[in-house]
Amino acid sequence: MSDLRATRSLIALCATAVLLLTSCGGTNALGDDSPTAATQSPTETTKTTETTDPGAEASETHTAHDEHADAKPAKEVKLRAGERRASLAMPAAYTPSAPFGKGTDDYRCFLLDPELAQDEWLTGTTVQPGSPEVVHHVILFQVPPEQIAAAKAKDASEDAQGWTCFGGTGLDAFQNVDDASWIGAWAPGGRESVRKPGYGVKLRAGSAIVMQVHYNLLAGTSPDISAAQLRLAPGDRDMEQLHTMLMPAPVELPCRAAYTDGPLCDRDAAMLDVMARFGAESGTANALYLLCGGKPKPGQVQSCTRTLREPMTIHAVAGHMHLLGRKIKIETNPGTPEARTVLDIPVWDFDDQGARDIEPVALAAGDTVKVTCKHVQWLRDELPSFEGQPDRYVVWGEGSTDEMCLGTLQITRP
Repeated sequence: MSDLRATRSLIALCATAVLLLTSCGGTNALGDDSPTAATQSPTETTKTTETTDPGAEASETHTAHDEHADAKPAKEVKLRAGERRASLAMPAAYTPSAPFGKGTDDYRCFLLDPELAQDEWLTGTTVQPGSPEVVHHVILFQVPPEQIAAAKAKDASEDAQGWTCFGGTGLDAFQNVDDASWIGAWAPGGRESVRKPGYGVKLRAGSAIVMQVHYNLLAGTSPDISAAQLRLAPGDRDMEQLHTMLMPAPVELPCRAAYTDGPLCDRDAAMLDVMARFGAESGTANALYLLCGGKPKPGQVQSCTRTLREPMTIHAVAGHMHLLGRKIKIETNPGTPEARTVLDIPVWDFDDQGARDIEPVALAAGDTVKVTCKHVQWLRDELPSFEGQPDRYVVWGEGSTDEMCLGTLQITRP
């Protein structure tokens, strides 16, 4: 498979859609684990305000569970000199439902207009889930002016607010995992995300925002009006452009020995079930074989190593898994004297998925970045969301009770 094809392969992510270059496979880097080892139990824009505050700057044990932490109002970071906030909200409530009549998840995209009369720098985002008990996660995507007509057509194609959008927004034929169109995200535990002074994402005049909301129907079908705030600075400022790089790895978690005769313990049957719930194009699990260099051996631990084609500097990192996730790690140049761990969560906490700023890590073309995840079936016995659900062969899937292994890097390039 060519580099170009790998870079632009269609990948449906959870949050996440998503998403390269070299090898990927199983490893025991995260070690063994058991229940006794560690208990693990544009539509409409609201009023925009502008404030200036030149003095303000952004500033171990995890317990995984399937209930969102109590929703708390996001604490706003004071605006810096010249910054303003643009508040965006869905114009009417949306009541989630399974779009294909099967499953317990709904991914919905909503077109929001920040009314950008000129270029501006995005320097931070805040997502405000309207019904946090059913909102699994939210991703914000930028929509350039040339895609506005297509987005409006998508919006008009379905009766309710927004449109069905498992994976990405549905506006691009391919996802560029090296430079995703993500500009912000929220998952349980997330608060206002503020870029470091001097860094931002350039939004062109006339651009819009797509807010993709993943609703977990296991928690109910409450009507939702979610919202977002964009933190903006003048577009003529001299700032460094930030990019989002997505690092997925396969999930190939077989059933436990006592359940191997279950109807979904066969991988092919499990894949057909995923496609029945999310559409025929939701074959991310198989696409990851192409991105990561072949089919890995089934097991609890999987990884994917990417070789960089150009230099970059990592400024922040985040990981994403679902309820069977146990551990996640992101490393640069593993197995070499320059090896460095930039993210290490030894006991995954679904309610603590915020990005972590790190000391900048400069990498050259030819360097490698590796993401490794561990998932375990025994958590089914501990978490209410799996009540009545026997083991199944778990592959990458969009649902709350499916799984993902995703590293997210916020980077700059020369």
